[in-house]
Amino acid sequence: MNPFRKNESKETFFLPVSTEEVPPRPPSLPKKPPPKICGSNYPLSIAFIVVNEFCERFSYYGMKAVLTLYFLYFLHWTEDTSTSVYHAFNSLCYFTPILGAAIADSWLGKFKTIIYLSLVYVLGHVIKSLGALPVLGGHMVHTVLSLVGLSLIALGTGGIKPCVAAFGGDQFEQKHEEERARYFSVFYLSINAGSLISTFITPMLRGDVQCFGGDCYALAFGVPGLLMVIALVVFAMGSKMYKKTPPEGNIVTQVVKCIWFAVSNRFKNRSGDITKREHWLDWAAEKYPKRLIMDVKALTRILFLYIPLPMFWALLEQQGSRWTLQATRMNGNLGFIVLQPEQMQVLNPLLVLIFIPLFDLVIYRLVSKCGINFSSLRKMAVGMILACLAFAVVAVVEIKINEMAPPQPRSQEVFLQVLNLADDEVKVTMQGDENNSLLAESIKSFQKMPHYSKLHLKTESKDFHFHLKYRNLSVYTEHSVEEMNWYSLLIREDGKSISSMMVKDTENVTTNGMTAVRFVNTLSKEVNISLGTNLPLSVGEDYGVSAYRTVQTGEYPAVQCKTEDDDFSLNLGLLDFGAAYLFVITNSTNQGPQAWKTEDIPATKISIAWQLPQYVLVTAAEVMFSVTGLEFSYSQAPSSMKSVLQAAWLLTIGVGNFIVLAVAQFSGLAQWAEFILFSCLLLVVCLVFSIMAYYYVPVKPENIQELADKQIPYMQKNMINLKTKNTKL
Repeated sequence: MNPFRKNESKETFFLPVSTEEVPPRPPSLPKKPPPKICGSNYPLSIAFIVVNEFCERFSYYGMKAVLTLYFLYFLHWTEDTSTSVYHAFNSLCYFTPILGAAIADSWLGKFKTIIYLSLVYVLGHVIKSLGALPVLGGHMVHTVLSLVGLSLIALGTGGIKPCVAAFGGDQFEQKHEEERARYFSVFYLSINAGSLISTFITPMLRGDVQCFGGDCYALAFGVPGLLMVIALVVFAMGSKMYKKTPPEGNIVTQVVKCIWFAVSNRFKNRSGDITKREHWLDWAAEKYPKRLIMDVKALTRILFLYIPLPMFWALLEQQGSRWTLQATRMNGNLGFIVLQPEQMQVLNPLLVLIFIPLFDLVIYRLVSKCGINFSSLRKMAVGMILACLAFAVVAVVEIKINEMAPPQPRSQEVFLQVLNLADDEVKVTMQGDENNSLLAESIKSFQKMPHYSKLHLKTESKDFHFHLKYRNLSVYTEHSVEEMNWYSLLIREDGKSISSMMVKDTENVTTNGMTAVRFVNTLSKEVNISLGTNLPLSVGEDYGVSAYRTVQTGEYPAVQCKTEDDDFSLNLGLLDFGAAYLFVITNSTNQGPQAWKTEDIPATKISIAWQLPQYVLVTAAEVMFSVTGLEFSYSQAPSSMKSVLQAAWLLTIGVGNFIVLAVAQFSGLAQWAEFILFSCLLLVVCLVFSIMAYYYVPVKPENIQELADKQIPYMQKNMINLKTKNTKL
């Protein structure tokens, strides 16, 4: 007898037996069936779940559509920082489903998890919307509120992601499998409908509605937040109708523990005297059931194929970051509609809805009739190639945009334009400098300069000496400039003489596909200009210069202006896409004040429609890769491992976003070169994936139990003479 053996309770071995006859229990009343939709087999509760999913997806995709431009234009981050934070948020959204699934399966259950994390979700939207109010604090407050809000949104959306669809499936009885399958189709449709509508609407709320003197990001974030509140209320309304299954334990946790035990047990029993086992997971046989071990074996075969997948998602996820930033430098006027840059993202869900039936019913069938074995893994490889081609097209478009964009001043360079606002021509020369030949010709009164002149500096800053010859007068003036900046030298009448003033332009005004305007007021009184925004633009008297103000593109035939004793209107003409204009307000005629117009930055000539081919290619890649990949994974894995596969699939998307984050922060490449880099990296990964797929042997799910039955005697035979240590046998 082992003296250290614990005394076992006798209650487990001896049970009292009564000789008395136990009276039969009365039969329980039949359980009332849940209400159905219009007499069908569909539970009424799924209507609340589908509406909840539509509103939640509207909330998520609507907020995310304007997120990159919010970073760039409201928080004034660089393009690389905006891209990095965008993909860090995306990555977090795909890591948190693991946490949500664990909470639902091991602790709270699906219903309570959805309710509690939806409250976190709503709180994140509220904080995010507050961070977009210009009147609430300064830049640091906006940044902190934005990051806190995004973190809560990531926790909320990721936490409920694995719960909502499964909770809807729980509402059906086992005999209604066909109705459950149709429910998932409607559920998927609600996701795409929410994405499609919100991606089109929220950019309009940002760009077409003006608040606090600029784009209304607070409204663009607030409306998705309101939809999330509606989603939560609708879901809670169906509480009494739901079938709520209790937590049953998280299979992901069991899989991780099984793998960890197998590895640690193999390490403890690495002696040469112990018989080796056929598979490294067989070392978990001392603690875990054979069925679980064989299921995990089947799972690891598929997870091995998942290793190259994050590179594909690194390309696909850039539609909301790099591609949107590219669209800001393109002309969104298509003639029949004017698109905001982020509205191009609506093409993806729209094309997904078109391509899925097109590929399933037409393309795949035609390929099959040609005698080509177009297996799932081959479809995924072709999807990778299409994504490579999409990024090659993106790179070509980027190169073309750069060719047509105005040049940028480099180190020890400045760009200068001279605007003659006097009533006669002026000859401008630079004294004692190698740049004097650039401005040797006379400049006529109100002459529009064709372009900026490039001036070279020998230091980071320099004082330029100008000689102005006006009629019979010679005026000498001096102005200081700093490298890598744009300047306008304004020449004005000063009584019978002339003088000059140097104005620093906003270098490379990025106007988010809109138009930037600024004004010079030659009148003797301050002018307030109404540009359709909440706050009028004030321009000081006697050659006061305003800051740039972004406005919508279009015709402006009568812009209302006001001085302290007069009202008048200015005809600004057509303000084109992506251009920056300077208007000089003069009153030299009997017709009243007029506006003289010149371009600081020319309008964008490349149409945003040139992004259509890249969206077609990348969406076709997504349909061939994503839909096929999930279908293949589910066909190869045991039924008990479906949720683990879903978690692993989401993790590959999160890792892909992290790859974009790293490249954006540390590559240091030009944008077109970065696109080429991603295309080449995915091409290499596609080659590796093709080799892995070539050697992969598909397994039918019904054969997994047969393999387990064959291998278990072998596993039991090798369990002799093991160093179990802390292992429970």
